[in-house]
Amino acid sequence: MKNKRIQLTAIAGSLLLASAGLHAQSDDARAIAERLVDTHFQNSTLSREEQIEELLWFAQAAESFRGMEINTVAEGLTTHVWERDVLAPAFEELTGIRVTHNIIGEGDVVDNMQTQMQTGRNIYDGYVNDSDAIGTHIRYGTTVNLSQAMENEWADFTLPTLDLDDFIGLQYTTGPDGSIYQLPDQQFANLYWFRYDWFQREDLQEQFREIYGYDLGVPTNWTAYEDIAEFFTEHVGEIDGQRVYGHMDYGRRDPSLGWRFHDSWLSMAGMGSPGVPFGNPVDDWGIRVDEESRPVGASVSRGGATNSPASVFAVTKMVEWLDKYAPPEAQGMTFGEAGPVPAQGNIAQQIFWYTAFTADMTDPGLPVTDDEGNPKWRMAPSPTGPYWEEGMKVGYQDVGSWTFFDSTPEDRRTAAWLFAQFTTAKTVSLEKLMAGLTPIRESDIFSDQMTELAPKLGGLVEFYRSPNESNWTPSSTNVPDYPRMAPLWWQNLAPAVSGEITPQEALDNLAGALDNIMARLARANVFEAYPPMLNEERDPEYWLSQEGSPKAKLDDEMPQGTTVPYDQMMEEWMAAGTR
Repeated sequence: MKNKRIQLTAIAGSLLLASAGLHAQSDDARAIAERLVDTHFQNSTLSREEQIEELLWFAQAAESFRGMEINTVAEGLTTHVWERDVLAPAFEELTGIRVTHNIIGEGDVVDNMQTQMQTGRNIYDGYVNDSDAIGTHIRYGTTVNLSQAMENEWADFTLPTLDLDDFIGLQYTTGPDGSIYQLPDQQFANLYWFRYDWFQREDLQEQFREIYGYDLGVPTNWTAYEDIAEFFTEHVGEIDGQRVYGHMDYGRRDPSLGWRFHDSWLSMAGMGSPGVPFGNPVDDWGIRVDEESRPVGASVSRGGATNSPASVFAVTKMVEWLDKYAPPEAQGMTFGEAGPVPAQGNIAQQIFWYTAFTADMTDPGLPVTDDEGNPKWRMAPSPTGPYWEEGMKVGYQDVGSWTFFDSTPEDRRTAAWLFAQFTTAKTVSLEKLMAGLTPIRESDIFSDQMTELAPKLGGLVEFYRSPNESNWTPSSTNVPDYPRMAPLWWQNLAPAVSGEITPQEALDNLAGALDNIMARLARANVFEAYPPMLNEERDPEYWLSQEGSPKAKLDDEMPQGTTVPYDQMMEEWMAAGTR
């Protein structure tokens, strides 16, 4: 009996100690949460107490993973560097999980992802991978279906305040079955960029009107863009003693040249089908799918549009404008080298400009900002080509999204899922937006903080508040294997950019290569869902004579140029974007 009392007393003592430990740990977590909110995350759409409660949830949910070390990966954007330098240490302090958030090249992210999918060897516990690969993720059966996981194994590890409806890019990471496969972490659009201060000059406005017969303004079609490019390059030539150009681009034979084309360039010309977020049945790569979402071909001879007249027009104009209206050195540049050039002050406009460069264009010391840091430039919707029709997407939007694979051990995968949610939680998301200018939440976009920042961001806030934003979308679910198929673009189109072959020859080669990959994938029977089932080839005229895409060649591919005053357009955006 005595021994039993001693045993019960020991148990009671242990329980008291455990309880005291939990209380101490809870007190420590609250102190950490309060300090993080007050020092790192002062900008949020949540109240201070709501932020603290959200952070305390992470501390509690991560209890069984304390002491674990995990590896995640993302490409080298300002947003991801901020996640590495600010969020990963904060997460470790709060949860005890050490995260090495690796920053590597975008191509390397894709290569590692592909290797992990093919071999089943765990390389990273979580990937920030562009939603362009959504077609890959829905087919191979190796990507974690987030919708299912949140209802099952991650039910207790999914943030109650995650608020999926607040994410502006979730439609791009959703498969045809309605399941979410990726969680948006950052996004940016591909827009038109121009020197607002030059466009406002009365002398330049008068000179442009005399030459072209209409007003200098934001171009709404490719004819106007070409006229403006010619005007600044050949007729203006020099401003304030500096040689100026009416266009900027890049043309080096490099993987980044592929982004230049498959990030919706053909679709901007009007090559695909109506449908948002993705053209149906023909998407912005020119790949056609059947009613069951099975890819049936990229070549016109199979009902696709990759080598259609609209695509030939798009590539022809890219090559022509690069040669005639961009700085000579642009032809030898890559994406990374060309990106900073407009900030140097000698470019009048750029039709294909990524808003990810916004943060790099706001330094008060730049030639494109005034002494107070206000931009002399603006961004606006990119003009559309002659084959474009109402209801089609207008341009491209990059949506880097958290992606997980079943080859990752479950405990490491769950810990990485907690970190992914931490990087997107409302406690931190507004602060992250202000650091990297890559929004993911509607509540952040409409925050008072972004209203205050808007004048220094050249139209970025107004764009994301406008209903038009949803017309800029990533690559579609039609692309069955993004890692294998994306390199085909630069490999086949680079010879056209350098003038070795014609755009038609290059696009014929590209379309054939895309079809060959899809045929091989079909024979290999590697997909668990939506496998390619190529149409038999037939005379291209059969498909070109049908309604919709692929579209027959227009008699007039360069109709009258049209423009709109920027300030008028912004008033319409702001009115439409008011909540």
